[in-house]
Amino acid sequence: MFDPIVHISSPITLLGGADTDNSQLNICLKVAPSVVAADGGADHALRHGLTPIAVIGDMDSLSVAAGAAFASGLHRVSEQDSTDFEKCLTRIVAPLIMATGFLGGRLDHTLAVLGTLARLRAHHVILVSQDDVCVLLPQGRSTWHLSPGLRAGVLPLGQAQVSSDGLRWDLASRAMAPDGLVSSSNAVAQPAVTFDVTGPVLLTLPLSECDAVVAGVLAQVSSSAH
Repeated sequence: MFDPIVHISSPITLLGGADTDNSQLNICLKVAPSVVAADGGADHALRHGLTPIAVIGDMDSLSVAAGAAFASGLHRVSEQDSTDFEKCLTRIVAPLIMATGFLGGRLDHTLAVLGTLARLRAHHVILVSQDDVCVLLPQGRSTWHLSPGLRAGVLPLGQAQVSSDGLRWDLASRAMAPDGLVSSSNAVAQPAVTFDVTGPVLLTLPLSECDAVVAGVLAQVSSSAH
């Protein structure tokens, strides 16, 4: 456990250094106006006229301009055994993190981000990219209110067991793994989709479903708090 750098009761937008555009950023900011930048993500903040409440990372990709603009909010974490994404997740306490600038770009960075989600069991993090919204399904049973007909990927990030109700091709207590069964081209068949999950499983949906995913995560956070 690390002492938190950011401790806040409202959602956070977390900016990474990979490509992100106005559309993705606005989707996140609508839900989470407060911004934290992961290292070079501070350059996105500078370009978009945003002032992060903190910049967290080893600062190896931070520009001189962003470093100077946000000097009072820099929190250098020098150890090299974790990515800047992990450094942020382990030092932010917030009910929901909208993360953009972490998917796309270099494949090794994308895989490291997904590995971090799986290892930390970061069910409160929503990844937003140009085409997708992604979230780690909570352990046990959860229900998501989604739009029928849209694609849905159910992707194991480790050894997992998954049951579903409401997909075009439902899973019945199926063992899943990255090198075994995956369900990458499934679809939503009913307005309410229920999952029962053991292990790290990523749900991927079109970006248009972001509001539904946010509602689902906040519902899970609320129920776990009671």
